Amino acid sequence: MKTIPLLEPLAGDLELVEIKLHETPQSEQPQLTAVLNHLLGGGGKRLRPALALLAGRFYPTDRDKLVALAASTEMLHTATLVHDDLIDGAMLRRGNPTLNASWSPGTTVLAGDYFFARAAGLAAEAGHVRVMTIFANTLMAICTGELRQIFDRRHVPHIDGKQTWTAALGRYDQRIEAKTASLFAAATEAAAVLSGAPEPEIVALRDYGRLLGMGFQIVDDVLDFQGDPTELGKPVAGDLREGIVTLPALYYLHDHPEDSRVAMVVRGADADERLVGDVVAAIQESGAISQALDRAGDFVTRSQAALAALPDRPPRDTLHALAEYSLSRRT
Repeated sequence: MKTIPLLEPLAGDLELVEIKLHETPQSEQPQLTAVLNHLLGGGGKRLRPALALLAGRFYPTDRDKLVALAASTEMLHTATLVHDDLIDGAMLRRGNPTLNASWSPGTTVLAGDYFFARAAGLAAEAGHVRVMTIFANTLMAICTGELRQIFDRRHVPHIDGKQTWTAALGRYDQRIEAKTASLFAAATEAAAVLSGAPEPEIVALRDYGRLLGMGFQIVDDVLDFQGDPTELGKPVAGDLREGIVTLPALYYLHDHPEDSRVAMVVRGADADERLVGDVVAAIQESGAISQALDRAGDFVTRSQAALAALPDRPPRDTLHALAEYSLSRRT
């Protein structure tokens, strides 16, 4: 597990989360235990559990319940990665073999389902009906986002004016909010509910998590074009190769609607390495990357503004700093 330096004050609770994640139910198949341990050791920063731990620290909260809730967010994230890799046909994630690289599709689906169930069980340990409702709604949102991405795959939006640009941007926002931001929001909102925070502060923490998640995913999409493949564990423009149009490509299409090369890569037509390289270079040399980062910065700034509704306590400072980190990270 990679650690974020500013989360050092959470080290004790994060270690408890780690222990919780590796607890093995008596009925669990040994193969599942081995796979889960492998997945959990794959380089995650435990950002989602950290968000839950911080959001639950504004008021006295049962530590065991908060740790279980924090662990449930990481388990849910892990389960979504199993299904994502299967849907995408990915053989590697962060340089490590994915589960579907060695298991059949059916077996991989069942393993992912099992991890979803494990996540639900951990969330249930919080003993709070509203927390479980948040968990259920989040799982539905994530699945909806994945379906939206599948239906949009290999589709290149035709941008010829303000109306089509607004529609394309709206579909992108809906997708990343469902796939990524919803889990960030669930971590902060559910922890605030568990802590007994006043309703306006619960709303503020939910908004913080959602807006942070939007900015975080946009930075991910930027790194897909300019990150180090050895650090990211995947080739440059991996999403574009999979037929997924992300924000940097959208901005490029907005400014260069006549460039048909993007569509050729997205649709998989004659998308050899030279063509992919040319498209990546064109996007990198345009203003698309800086435009996407500006938009990520706007989401992050708004997430920090939401924190103003919270008590002036150490967790607020750390949440503010985490937002800054999300913009500057390289992996």
